[in-house]
Amino acid sequence: MKTDIQQIVDNLSNVSQNFSGKTILLTGGRGFLGRYFMEIFNQLNQKFLKEKMKVIVLDNLITSGKEGAEIPIYDNISFQNHDVIKKFNFDNKIDFIIHAAGIASPYYYRAFPLETLEVAIDGTKNMLELAERNSARLTFFSSSEIYGDPDPKNIPTKESYRGNVSCTGPRACYDESKRVGETLCNIFHKIKGVHTNTIRPFNIFGPGMQETDYRVLPNFTSRIKANIPLQIYGTGNQTRTFCYVTDAMEGFIRVILNGVPGEAYNIGNPDPEISVIELIKKIEIILGKKVRYDIVNYPDSYPADEPNRRCPDIFKAKIQVKYKPKIQIEEGLRRFINWSDNVYLGIQ
Repeated sequence: MKTDIQQIVDNLSNVSQNFSGKTILLTGGRGFLGRYFMEIFNQLNQKFLKEKMKVIVLDNLITSGKEGAEIPIYDNISFQNHDVIKKFNFDNKIDFIIHAAGIASPYYYRAFPLETLEVAIDGTKNMLELAERNSARLTFFSSSEIYGDPDPKNIPTKESYRGNVSCTGPRACYDESKRVGETLCNIFHKIKGVHTNTIRPFNIFGPGMQETDYRVLPNFTSRIKANIPLQIYGTGNQTRTFCYVTDAMEGFIRVILNGVPGEAYNIGNPDPEISVIELIKKIEIILGKKVRYDIVNYPDSYPADEPNRRCPDIFKAKIQVKYKPKIQIEEGLRRFINWSDNVYLGIQ
């Protein structure tokens, strides 16, 4: 993970000085992506910035797990246990707000549907009002799930696609709350002049994902550790593209610093688009052994109605913020599995 952080920081050398001397408010700072932001900002402060940035990190730790609860102590980075659905008061000037708080794992938003709605709607409104008072730039972390299940002619999916989402389906608390969050950002930009950007991540993975996250790769590696068959929900033919975390974090920060006001950006890797069964075959190559799996119905704890395909069009991010993913899926999986060996996979 340390090597990945260093790679991200090195790749951002041409833009990171824009953080110099600034104050950043980061919500959801102890989630998977939030922890990366904290490590990146610490490295930038220690080694690159002419004047250190100040970072205020907020999280109520509802889904952070043991990894998130272990809060590091860094100079110029402070943590507050705070729920963003409540107002947050800060006396000094804020320059950037990164609103990454949210309940993104299907397992957890199934368990906390009201909290999922509140953090994306009430929490976003609170952060937008704070951005307005401070003339700060706000970046809202939305989701690729706002597109629902696109029809084939809209894959790869552009930011202009309006989506096909059920407002009452098993994923609605997450999908629809993110769509409302985007609407709030759009209104505050157009009516109140707040510099907003929206990021729509596509299947980000890498070291630091919790074993209890219940998304596909932590789920698979956890079951491999236990030497029990993987469980594939649905048919196994649903397809995804996977983006390694170093590429994703670089894209996120490029949007935060250089995104065009009011615009939304897909951040992910469009190649290759593979089925879940094809993903298992790639894992087998890395492990050097066969992996047992069963195709099962969706459990009650995991929402059905998932998209059959998910693949981003990233042309807009390439042109406007110079985003270009570099890590191929095989290399990303190798790094993730090697990290998992030492953390929770247990392969000798």
